[in-house]
Amino acid sequence: MRISDKPIAAKLAALGVELSPGVSMTEKTSLGIGGTTDLLVLRKFETIPEIMRLLAADGIPHRFLGGGSNVLIDDGELSWVALHLPTSKPGLSVEGNIATVDAAADLGGMVTFCAKNDLGGMEGLIGVPGSVGGALRMNAGAYGTQIGPFVKEVQLYRAATGQIEFLRGNDIRFDYRHTSFAPDDLMLRVKLELPSIPFKEILAGIKVCNEKRRSSQPLNQKSAGCIFKNPPGRSTGRMIDELHLKGHHVGDATVSDRHANFFVNAGSASCADMLALIEDVREKVHAAHGIELETEVIIWKN
Repeated sequence: MRISDKPIAAKLAALGVELSPGVSMTEKTSLGIGGTTDLLVLRKFETIPEIMRLLAADGIPHRFLGGGSNVLIDDGELSWVALHLPTSKPGLSVEGNIATVDAAADLGGMVTFCAKNDLGGMEGLIGVPGSVGGALRMNAGAYGTQIGPFVKEVQLYRAATGQIEFLRGNDIRFDYRHTSFAPDDLMLRVKLELPSIPFKEILAGIKVCNEKRRSSQPLNQKSAGCIFKNPPGRSTGRMIDELHLKGHHVGDATVSDRHANFFVNAGSASCADMLALIEDVREKVHAAHGIELETEVIIWKN
């Protein structure tokens, strides 16, 4: 969607919005897949409610784009604008056992920052790509660690009220790769309460997690992490592997030969290619195991 030539563009600029016209989402996602739309960088938290009111009044649909690491975006000209928080110099601070972090901060960078301040517990998240806000939205986790249990407070734009609000951690439901945040809520900042652990101990845990990732994941290829959630008591990657589907592909959308629940863009895969591969693998797993796999990757269609 293009709004750079509409009257609303000047109004948004007055509210501190930086508008980049015709941005390809292939440049903004870890899969390197996605169509083209205008990108709006929201530089002033306090103006976000007014920005949302302007977009609604003009009937302009939008999507919140974080680090772009867990999303599969449709091809072609997109029917919505992308909203993005500035990622340069995000706020990170520590007071006692509380780390206050901007949602736009890199997740791995946040884990490292906390570690240097002797705050640990999140070592398993060190290699999970994306932003802190995206991790909050999906309750990101790895190697037995999830971000949810550490959340003390979240500052966010609440779509239901049209206001910026604060939610206590115990008022948010954190489930497996799912939370109680509404799709149109926008995470702005989080306070995390973390245990005090000596930096050397945290670093040792980080090294173990990094070694596991390097040995089992296609870190040098374009992917969105795990495509499917694990059913209770089962490993999706193992089920796909046992069906000998590593290397199976639709166009350049390919099941990784390192981790069968990672689907990679091996060249110039389209969203249509990736969706066809997802559906094909889902059908094969259902036929073999009677299990209907649920996608972990977020799919944005026009």
